[in-house]
Amino acid sequence: MPDHTMNDGTTFMQAPVKRSVQKRSLILDTAMRHFAENGYEAAHMGEMANQLGIAKGSVFQHFGSKDGLFFEAYKSALRSLPPYLEVPSEVKEAGFFAVARHRLSLASQFLEKYRVPYRVVLLGNYGSDLTLKKRIVSFVAIEDPLGMAAFVQMGIDRGEVRTDVDQSLIRKMLECTFEHMHDFLLTEEIDPELFYRAAALNGNRDQMIDQFVTVLRGAIGSPPRA
Repeated sequence: MPDHTMNDGTTFMQAPVKRSVQKRSLILDTAMRHFAENGYEAAHMGEMANQLGIAKGSVFQHFGSKDGLFFEAYKSALRSLPPYLEVPSEVKEAGFFAVARHRLSLASQFLEKYRVPYRVVLLGNYGSDLTLKKRIVSFVAIEDPLGMAAFVQMGIDRGEVRTDVDQSLIRKMLECTFEHMHDFLLTEEIDPELFYRAAALNGNRDQMIDQFVTVLRGAIGSPPRA
Protein backbone atom coordinates (compact mmCIF):
# COMPACT_ATOMS: atom_id res chain seq x y z
CA MET A 1 0.00 0.00 0.00
CA PRO A 2 1.55 3.38 -1.00
CA ASP A 3 2.35 5.95 1.64
CA HIS A 4 0.02 8.94 1.83
CA THR A 5 1.64 12.33 1.32
CA MET A 6 1.16 15.05 3.93
CA ASN A 7 0.93 18.79 3.30
CA ASP A 8 4.67 19.34 3.87
CA GLY A 9 5.61 16.68 1.33
CA THR A 10 6.46 13.92 3.80
CA THR A 11 4.65 10.61 3.91
CA PHE A 12 2.89 9.23 6.98
CA MET A 13 5.80 6.83 7.47
CA GLN A 14 8.36 9.61 7.14
CA ALA A 15 6.55 12.01 9.49
CA PRO A 16 7.45 10.25 12.80
CA VAL A 17 11.09 10.09 11.71
CA LYS A 18 11.08 13.78 10.86
CA ARG A 19 9.50 14.65 14.21
CA SER A 20 12.08 12.52 16.02
CA VAL A 21 14.94 14.30 14.26
CA GLN A 22 13.45 17.69 15.08
CA LYS A 23 12.93 16.71 18.72
CA ARG A 24 16.50 15.47 18.99
CA SER A 25 17.76 18.75 17.54
CA LEU A 26 15.72 20.79 20.03
CA ILE A 27 17.01 18.72 22.95
CA LEU A 28 20.59 19.15 21.76
CA ASP A 29 20.21 22.91 21.36
CA THR A 30 18.70 23.25 24.84
CA ALA A 31 21.37 20.99 26.33
CA MET A 32 24.17 23.05 24.81
CA ARG A 33 22.86 26.24 26.41
CA HIS A 34 22.19 24.46 29.71
CA PHE A 35 25.69 22.97 29.91
CA ALA A 36 27.22 26.31 28.94
CA GLU A 37 25.34 28.14 31.69
CA ASN A 38 25.62 25.57 34.48
CA GLY A 39 28.67 23.45 33.73
CA TYR A 40 28.60 19.67 33.43
CA GLU A 41 28.21 18.65 37.07
CA ALA A 42 25.40 21.12 37.86
CA ALA A 43 23.46 20.40 34.67
CA HIS A 44 20.33 18.26 35.10
CA MET A 45 18.55 16.39 32.34
CA GLY A 46 15.24 16.87 34.15
CA GLU A 47 15.61 20.65 33.99
CA MET A 48 16.38 20.46 30.28
CA ALA A 49 13.28 18.34 29.74
CA ASN A 50 11.17 20.81 31.73
CA GLN A 51 12.41 23.69 29.57
CA LEU A 52 11.25 21.80 26.50
CA GLY A 53 8.01 20.59 28.06
CA ILE A 54 8.83 16.95 27.44
CA ALA A 55 9.33 13.89 29.64
CA LYS A 56 12.78 13.29 31.07
CA GLY A 57 12.61 9.81 29.57
CA SER A 58 12.52 11.33 26.09
CA VAL A 59 15.96 12.81 26.66
CA PHE A 60 17.31 9.42 27.74
CA GLN A 61 15.58 7.79 24.78
CA HIS A 62 17.50 9.99 22.34
CA PHE A 63 20.88 10.18 24.08
CA GLY A 64 21.04 7.31 26.56
CA SER A 65 22.74 9.15 29.42
CA LYS A 66 24.01 12.50 30.58
CA ASP A 67 27.46 11.60 29.23
CA GLY A 68 25.92 10.69 25.89
CA LEU A 69 24.02 13.97 25.74
CA PHE A 70 27.08 16.02 26.63
CA PHE A 71 29.24 14.22 24.06
CA GLU A 72 26.73 15.01 21.32
CA ALA A 73 26.54 18.63 22.54
CA TYR A 74 30.35 18.81 22.44
CA LYS A 75 30.49 17.49 18.88
CA SER A 76 27.82 19.95 17.75
CA ALA A 77 29.60 22.81 19.54
CA LEU A 78 33.01 22.08 18.04
CA ARG A 79 31.57 21.71 14.56
CA SER A 80 30.01 25.16 14.86
CA LEU A 81 33.35 26.89 15.55
CA PRO A 82 35.21 28.39 12.58
CA PRO A 83 37.97 26.24 11.02
CA TYR A 84 41.54 27.52 11.14
CA LEU A 85 41.51 28.59 7.50
CA GLU A 86 38.22 30.49 7.75
CA VAL A 87 40.03 33.85 7.77
CA PRO A 88 40.13 36.90 5.49
CA SER A 89 41.90 36.19 2.20
CA GLU A 90 44.67 38.69 2.95
CA VAL A 91 45.45 36.87 6.21
CA LYS A 92 45.63 33.50 4.47
CA GLU A 93 47.85 34.98 1.77
CA ALA A 94 50.19 36.28 4.47
CA GLY A 95 50.85 32.70 5.52
CA PHE A 96 50.62 30.06 8.21
CA PHE A 97 51.87 32.10 11.14
CA ALA A 98 49.75 35.09 10.11
CA VAL A 99 46.70 32.82 10.33
CA ALA A 100 47.81 31.64 13.77
CA ARG A 101 48.32 35.20 14.98
CA HIS A 102 44.93 36.27 13.56
CA ARG A 103 43.07 33.48 15.36
CA LEU A 104 44.73 34.33 18.67
CA SER A 105 43.92 38.03 18.33
CA LEU A 106 40.15 37.70 17.90
CA ALA A 107 39.22 37.05 21.52
CA SER A 108 36.35 39.50 21.95
CA GLN A 109 34.82 38.93 18.50
CA PHE A 110 35.13 35.17 18.89
CA LEU A 111 33.39 35.13 22.26
CA GLU A 112 30.63 37.45 21.11
CA LYS A 113 29.68 35.05 18.31
CA TYR A 114 30.53 31.65 19.78
CA ARG A 115 30.18 32.04 23.55
CA VAL A 116 27.78 29.11 24.09
CA PRO A 117 29.46 26.48 21.89
CA TYR A 118 32.91 27.58 23.00
CA ARG A 119 31.94 27.21 26.65
CA VAL A 120 30.76 23.67 25.94
CA VAL A 121 34.07 22.90 24.19
CA LEU A 122 35.98 24.21 27.21
CA LEU A 123 33.95 21.95 29.49
CA GLY A 124 34.76 18.96 27.32
CA ASN A 125 38.45 19.77 27.03
CA TYR A 126 39.13 20.66 30.66
CA GLY A 127 36.19 19.55 32.76
CA SER A 128 35.32 16.06 31.56
CA ASP A 129 36.28 12.76 33.09
CA LEU A 130 38.66 10.30 31.45
CA THR A 131 35.94 8.28 29.73
CA LEU A 132 34.41 11.33 28.09
CA LYS A 133 37.84 12.75 27.29
CA LYS A 134 38.81 9.57 25.42
CA ARG A 135 35.67 9.84 23.29
CA ILE A 136 36.38 13.52 22.61
CA VAL A 137 40.00 12.87 21.61
CA SER A 138 38.90 10.08 19.28
CA PHE A 139 36.21 12.27 17.68
CA VAL A 140 38.63 15.16 17.08
CA ALA A 141 41.28 12.85 15.62
CA ILE A 142 38.87 11.14 13.23
CA GLU A 143 36.71 14.08 12.10
CA ASP A 144 39.16 17.00 12.47
CA PRO A 145 36.25 19.50 12.64
CA LEU A 146 38.49 22.58 12.79
CA GLY A 147 40.58 21.55 9.78
CA MET A 148 43.88 21.16 11.60
CA ALA A 149 45.26 18.88 8.87
CA ALA A 150 44.45 21.42 6.13
CA PHE A 151 46.01 24.21 8.20
CA VAL A 152 49.27 22.28 8.64
CA GLN A 153 49.29 21.25 4.98
CA MET A 154 48.95 24.90 3.97
CA GLY A 155 52.01 25.74 6.04
CA ILE A 156 53.97 22.89 4.49
CA ASP A 157 52.90 23.81 0.95
CA ARG A 158 54.11 27.36 1.54
CA GLY A 159 57.42 26.15 2.92
CA GLU A 160 56.71 27.70 6.33
CA VAL A 161 56.29 24.53 8.38
CA ARG A 162 59.07 22.00 8.77
CA THR A 163 58.85 18.72 6.88
CA ASP A 164 61.53 16.74 8.73
CA VAL A 165 59.00 15.44 11.28
CA ASP A 166 55.72 13.60 10.84
CA GLN A 167 52.70 15.84 10.15
CA SER A 168 50.73 14.07 12.88
CA LEU A 169 53.34 15.22 15.38
CA ILE A 170 53.04 18.82 14.13
CA ARG A 171 49.27 18.61 14.58
CA LYS A 172 49.62 17.18 18.07
CA MET A 173 52.03 19.97 19.01
CA LEU A 174 49.52 22.55 17.80
CA GLU A 175 46.73 20.92 19.79
CA CYS A 176 48.89 20.97 22.93
CA THR A 177 50.29 24.49 22.50
CA PHE A 178 48.34 26.65 20.08
CA GLU A 179 44.89 25.53 21.21
CA HIS A 180 45.91 25.81 24.86
CA MET A 181 47.15 29.35 24.24
CA HIS A 182 43.93 30.20 22.42
CA ASP A 183 41.88 28.99 25.39
CA PHE A 184 44.17 30.80 27.82
CA LEU A 185 43.56 34.14 26.07
CA LEU A 186 39.82 33.68 25.67
CA THR A 187 39.03 32.48 29.17
CA GLU A 188 40.34 35.68 30.75
CA GLU A 189 36.82 37.03 30.28
CA ILE A 190 34.52 34.03 30.74
CA ASP A 191 36.46 31.84 33.19
CA PRO A 192 39.60 33.64 34.43
CA GLU A 193 40.49 30.96 36.97
CA LEU A 194 40.61 28.11 34.45
CA PHE A 195 44.25 28.79 33.60
CA TYR A 196 46.98 29.93 35.96
CA ARG A 197 47.69 33.68 35.66
CA ALA A 198 44.93 34.12 33.08
CA ALA A 199 43.75 37.24 34.89
CA ALA A 200 47.22 38.77 34.87
CA LEU A 201 47.46 39.80 31.21
CA ASN A 202 47.02 43.47 32.18
CA GLY A 203 46.88 44.76 28.64
CA ASN A 204 49.88 42.72 27.46
CA ARG A 205 47.81 40.45 25.22
CA ASP A 206 49.42 41.59 21.93
CA GLN A 207 52.89 41.23 23.36
CA MET A 208 52.08 37.74 24.64
CA ILE A 209 50.69 36.74 21.24
CA ASP A 210 53.82 38.02 19.50
CA GLN A 211 56.04 36.07 21.88
CA PHE A 212 53.99 32.92 21.48
CA VAL A 213 54.06 33.07 17.67
CA THR A 214 57.83 33.58 17.82
CA VAL A 215 58.20 30.47 19.99
CA LEU A 216 55.79 28.52 17.77
CA ARG A 217 57.77 29.48 14.67
CA GLY A 218 60.95 28.29 16.36
CA ALA A 219 59.35 24.96 17.18
CA ILE A 220 57.60 23.99 13.95
CA GLY A 221 58.72 26.60 11.41
CA SER A 222 61.01 25.66 8.55
CA PRO A 223 64.62 26.61 9.27
CA PRO A 224 65.86 29.66 7.35
CA ARG A 225 67.56 28.87 4.09
CA ALA A 226 71.31 29.22 4.05
